Amino acid sequence: MKIIRDIDQMQELSRKLRCEHRRIGFVPTMGYFHDGHLSLMKIAREKADVVVVSIFVNPLQFGPREDIDRYPRDLEGDIHNAELSGVDIIFYPTEEEMYPEHYSTFVEVKELDRFLCGASRPGHFKGVVTVCSKLFNIVRPHFAVFGQKDAQQAFIMKRLVKDLNFGIEIIIAPIVREADGLAMSSRNAYLNAEQRAQAVCLFKSLRLAEELILVKKVKDPQEVISSMRNLINQIAPQGKIDYISIVDTKMLKPVDKMVDKLSGELLIALAVWIGKARLIDNVIVKV
Repeated sequence: MKIIRDIDQMQELSRKLRCEHRRIGFVPTMGYFHDGHLSLMKIAREKADVVVVSIFVNPLQFGPREDIDRYPRDLEGDIHNAELSGVDIIFYPTEEEMYPEHYSTFVEVKELDRFLCGASRPGHFKGVVTVCSKLFNIVRPHFAVFGQKDAQQAFIMKRLVKDLNFGIEIIIAPIVREADGLAMSSRNAYLNAEQRAQAVCLFKSLRLAEELILVKKVKDPQEVISSMRNLINQIAPQGKIDYISIVDTKMLKPVDKMVDKLSGELLIALAVWIGKARLIDNVIVKV
């Protein structure tokens, strides 16, 4: 497995691999790998001749009240896990390499960032889209794998590559969960034992929403959201709900009834603060 820190070197290697007709699969990450990350690498390994994983804690996607220095890191462990997962190349650039002095170019996907995490983290997806645009141009993959846990990000990536003609397939991989349903996340490391027990409220509230919509045929989104909110408050009374939303899967706009004429799908998504950890989760429901 190669570890590359230089952009020019990564681009040259990608050019060579493409000239050899090698299919490049790409998994962009901020490191601190867990089984969710490794599942993305496994998908890439099954579909690619060469698997590239980037590790870069992107400062552009952290807000002024979000401490980038607290983001968990474990490069040695990440290298070990990536190698075990069959990764061929780790691209590990510095911040100075990615954003040199006088850097002034940014990319945005409008509309899809208006709701959900985009509403509570202004500028976040501008940072995500900018860094992914750079990474796509550096790695030049044939496809990239994103996890459904960050559903809004995944939908935005699909729109990005379509609108800007990147020629990259975006694969959305299923959420990987702990035994009790908690979605795996690097931010779970922030939780103490009591908070970890309460964090299952996100998954349980999503299961409740599925039951209300699919079994009990509740048509009013606000009734479902209210029931989810009540359950979260029961399980995690010290938690703070950022948002709970039911949106269509095309424009990610809130729906006023449980019918999505555009796609036949609804995305139920939420973000909850448990202690100092902002946790997100979601489920897609066929209606």
